[in-house]
Amino acid sequence: MALIDLFHIKKQYDVKLLLDDVDFHLNEGERVTIIGQNGCGKSTLMKIIIGSEEPTEGKRVIDKSVQIEMLQQHPKFEPGLSVRQAIENELTELKEAKKNYDEISSKLATDFDNTELLKEHEKLSNYIDHHNAWNLDDKVERVLQEFQLKEYEDRPAITLSGGEQRRVALAGLILKKPDVLLLDEPTNHLDVYMVEFLEDMLLKEKFTLLFISHDRHFIDTVATRVVEVDNQMLVSYNGGYMRYLEQKEARMKSMQKSHENLLRLLKQEEAWLAKGVRAREKRNQGRKKRVFELREEAKTNPTLIRKMMIELEREKKHFNREEGVSRKKMLFEIEHLHYSVPGKKLIEDFTTRILQKDKIAIVGINGAGKSTLLKLMLGRIKPDSGIIKQGDFSVGYFDQHREMLNDEKTLIETFCPDGGDRVEVQGKNMHVYGYLKSFLFPKEFLDKKVGVLSGGEKNRVALALLLTKKVDCLILDEPTNDLDIQTINILEEKLINFPGAILFVSHDRYFIDKIASKLFIFKGNGLVEESYQSYTEYLSIEKEIKELGDLEQETANFAAKKEEENPKVKKQTKLSYKQQQDFDKLPAQIEALEAKIDELNNCLQNPACYQEKGLTVISEELAEVEKEYEEKSDRYLEILEIYEELQENS
Repeated sequence: MALIDLFHIKKQYDVKLLLDDVDFHLNEGERVTIIGQNGCGKSTLMKIIIGSEEPTEGKRVIDKSVQIEMLQQHPKFEPGLSVRQAIENELTELKEAKKNYDEISSKLATDFDNTELLKEHEKLSNYIDHHNAWNLDDKVERVLQEFQLKEYEDRPAITLSGGEQRRVALAGLILKKPDVLLLDEPTNHLDVYMVEFLEDMLLKEKFTLLFISHDRHFIDTVATRVVEVDNQMLVSYNGGYMRYLEQKEARMKSMQKSHENLLRLLKQEEAWLAKGVRAREKRNQGRKKRVFELREEAKTNPTLIRKMMIELEREKKHFNREEGVSRKKMLFEIEHLHYSVPGKKLIEDFTTRILQKDKIAIVGINGAGKSTLLKLMLGRIKPDSGIIKQGDFSVGYFDQHREMLNDEKTLIETFCPDGGDRVEVQGKNMHVYGYLKSFLFPKEFLDKKVGVLSGGEKNRVALALLLTKKVDCLILDEPTNDLDIQTINILEEKLINFPGAILFVSHDRYFIDKIASKLFIFKGNGLVEESYQSYTEYLSIEKEIKELGDLEQETANFAAKKEEENPKVKKQTKLSYKQQQDFDKLPAQIEALEAKIDELNNCLQNPACYQEKGLTVISEELAEVEKEYEEKSDRYLEILEIYEELQENS
């Protein structure tokens, strides 16, 4: 069932056309991601759906009864509202429904034939079922824990950082479970464990979802369909991110084949047009017009095909690694590093070496000290104790605040501060426009000031600028934040081909798996581990270990609970008198019963025997003996298990 329908939507700002005659439909139970280059119209499409933007042309059809909610980039909370209250505020209707349901349930206990009450009871039950709102208090508690908000639950929500406020807003929305949930970059400001929890919630609770994300692992896990905004059009692909890549490649091959057919047709039509006289006849003007249209199509197609081919090739370079390179040059040597902030250990006794070609991802929970390690290595802060030895080499640093950029300078002034229009990139002299084009900047951006660019565009500029520097080591703090997937693919290609060492902090699992050959894992409370596994493999093993630990804990809790329920029962050190008596006597009794069973079975096979005693009598006696045999055997095995356990513990 379609919950949202858009027909023939066109959206234009002044001269900039974002969407041109597009249709979009979202069915119940679908989880659709919108992808595309920054500025292509993804967020605009979402705003048209929720009604905060009107299309220039076209029709939006949404039933008024459909509840649509959107996660805001900058949530607003009432000044006095605590974190817990801000989350529970979203659940007012659900809690009221549960309260009414309980009241009607009590009334039905005495008035069970009341038709009106039964109808209302069923309606409320279905509503609570749909939102899975039977145990909201437990869910609030869990989401506070999983989103690392528990320690702030009584603090005013407006006093939290921007990322923390988004987590509060997201927590309220996923517990509220509207009919359609719209999420714009939901994994920003979430560490990988929070993202896994979010994935789990969205899948288990069967959300109908429309979301924008650059997190390809998240897309692959959650999405049932990928919609790409490309050249003012929407192209739909079934499945997650990997299926999108497969289908896009198939589409590209189909376009190539169609283009070849087009060229053959155009060749024939050009030959006809060259004859001249027939083409000038009035009745052939339509055919002549078609030739010109074919020419334009033939010019456009190769550009589109080449663009798709480049994007797909970037993804295919997934784990290309330079083998056999000397890794002897040491850049950093870290010995027994310690660093704390008031009330919290961030790094405790960490020792490692970072070599010339290392590609290291620094991963772990939020607030564990990942960015702190980068600042220690850059010398921006001093360790409490320990040594960081640095060789003779140069470092390029990218941080989330883009401190290398000057908002007052244009792009050409930023890249060519001494004048001219050439830029040196990894030993290659390039025209600045040619270089910026590889970062998806059109020519008209050269004269734009940095200050007027969006956050994502500034990140692109900062990364492009960093990669023009002659450095031996890149240190990057959350480099993929605010970037679209196309730009991340470009960044990955540049980093894979970078000849020096790379250290980077990221929560983007797909990006980490592509770039990193080694992990520094911040586990909390100062513990930092090294691993050569892929991040996906590490997380998978960690999850299995956690599940096993949880199972063991449940078993221990169950045993402890049983002991609490029977506090007078002392720990057994030997068999009781009754157990010892049975243990001594039962083997002989069981043996005698086995002999009796054999005797009765033999009798049932001998006509002279069963005719003398009676078939029914023997069958009944055999059933009784077998029953006694089973009871005594079970009893003996039970005591034997206790006996063997006591022997092991003695």
